This record gives sequence, C-alpha cells and structure tokens, in this order.
Amino acid sequence: MLRRIALLSLCLALALPVFGQTTQLNGAGATFPYPIYSKWFSEYNKIHPNVQINYQSIGSGGGINQLKAGTVDFGASDMPLKDDMVKQIPVPFVQLPTVLGSVVPSYNIQGVSGELKFTPQVLAGIYLGTITKWNDKAITSANPGVNLPDKSILVIHRSDGSGTTFVWTDYLSKVSPDWKSKVGSNTSVNWPVGLGGKGNEGVSGLVRQSDGAIGYVELIYALQNNIAFGVVQNSSGNFVKASLQSTTAAAASAKFQPGDFRVSITDPPGKDAYPIASFTYLLVPTQWKDANKEKVMVDYLNWMLDSGQKMVEQLDYAGLPQNLVKMEKDTIQKIH
Repeated sequence: MLRRIALLSLCLALALPVFGQTTQLNGAGATFPYPIYSKWFSEYNKIHPNVQINYQSIGSGGGINQLKAGTVDFGASDMPLKDDMVKQIPVPFVQLPTVLGSVVPSYNIQGVSGELKFTPQVLAGIYLGTITKWNDKAITSANPGVNLPDKSILVIHRSDGSGTTFVWTDYLSKVSPDWKSKVGSNTSVNWPVGLGGKGNEGVSGLVRQSDGAIGYVELIYALQNNIAFGVVQNSSGNFVKASLQSTTAAAASAKFQPGDFRVSITDPPGKDAYPIASFTYLLVPTQWKDANKEKVMVDYLNWMLDSGQKMVEQLDYAGLPQNLVKMEKDTIQKIH
C-alpha cells in the first residue's frame, strides 16, 4: 500500500511541471484593434491561467516587420498584405479578420462644440494642405450655423507605419484623384503637411492638447479620450456618423474568397454606410515548430471567433459577419 502511495506521489510530482507549464505567445502590430485585443487576451487568460498572450501595440508596419524577422509568434495589421508583401515573409501565414472598426476625423477647436460635417473633398484638401483655415468656405458651406474661427488648421498624422494610415489614405485615394496621384495609399506615405504622432494614442494626444488640430484615429480612441469627431459624407451623399450600425453597413458589400479575406471597404455603397471603415487582421503562421504553441494559438483563434465576438460592441467595434466566421474556422484548420 505504501509503495502504491509512493508511486502515485511520484507520478503526480512528475505531472506537475506539465500542468503548471506556462505557454507564452508574443505578437505585435496594429494599434487600431489594441483595446479589444487587450480585452480578449485578458479574458482568455482568465479561462486558461497557464496561457499568456503578450502584444506590442507598435503599428501595423512594426508588426509586419517583426513577423518578417521571426521575432514574434504572430503579427497584426489593418492593411491586408498584397502578394508582393506576402512573399517577403519567410513563413507561410494566413490573414484572419478579427473585428471591424471605423477611422474618424477627430478635431479640437476651442469655442466650437457642434458636430462638424466633412465632405470627402474637405478631408482631402486639409491633408493635401490646400485647405488651411477652419473658416474656409469649403468647410463652412457644409456646416451652416456653425461659427468657425479664422484659425489655422493643425494637421496631425501618424509618424509610424500604420494600418490606420492605410485605411485613411486608401479612402482618400478613392475620393480624391489629386491625393491618389500625389500621395497614394500605404502604411506610411510622404505627407504634404502636418505633424506626426506615434500610434492612435499619439495622434489622440496631440489633437486633445492642440487648439485647431485635426487628426484621424480609430473610433474607440476618440471616445476614450473624449475628443470631438465629425460625420463624413458617404458615396450616397449622406453625412454618416461612425457607429456600430454604420460600420457594419460598410461591410455589407464585402465579398470574400475561401482562405483569402483581403478586402477594402472604404467608400462603400449604401446610404447608411460609414465611408472610412476597415477589417483588421491577425497574421498567423500556418506552420509551427512548437506543437504546444500551435495548439494554444488554434484554440485561442476559435475562442476569439465565438466568445470573443460577443465582447466587441462594448468597445465600439463591430463583429464579424457569420458567413466570414465560418470561412475563417475552415481556414484555421490548416494551421499545424
């Protein structure tokens, strides 16, 4: 009997390191989804205390570069990577949409409390540097009754490689031929005017502390920092405010191919669609040397597509369409 107890104790002692082992996943990239990613990683850890998911909110460009260098287990980007960029990553990977979000023109004009309306031409003109005053006729004509000051516009943009910048410049390239030919769309561009801030956090901070400033940030950052943001005229001519409903409406026309979820939904059709919206993506390798990490990653991704989607609205993101969730689950099965 004593021998059996001793043997059982030995087995339990040998098993403890296995059950007590902590699995750590490291990721980096987009600041756009950082609030919901932080929530997800924390909630997943509550269910699986032995799993730690660390995430560096350094911008999409940084996440892509770290995945390329092999210094993280997964990356994150608001910009879906085109074929030429995919070839630069040394490991095969999938691009999985996680949530939908909107990018809003946030502003700080002392004495102006009303909600400003922005046309596509005004946003392009401000960022091209051709509209330089808040009382420019192009702005005042869209905002009758609002007393806009004779104040210079301080343009704020991202200083780092940014998926939020890609969404913003992708939109401007669609609505402004001048922008498309002179600046174009990417995670980093040669800005005609303005000051740079690092991350959505940096842009939010500069706008909040600078009278006369305008900047583009993900919706949750404007709400969390209590910064005013404008409504934007969409392709149907309607001025639409960023919300769960208008962001979801922006994705209504999105078409996906099995295993390839790369789409642009800026300037979409639809009278209720907010025009500057985007999916954001996790960049997840499909081949893993560490079987335990691979198992944890797959489990987390499936949890994210089920339980995780129920948490997105509380942070002002929009959830994924159900047909897309099913397609992603099929793709996740290819991770090994």
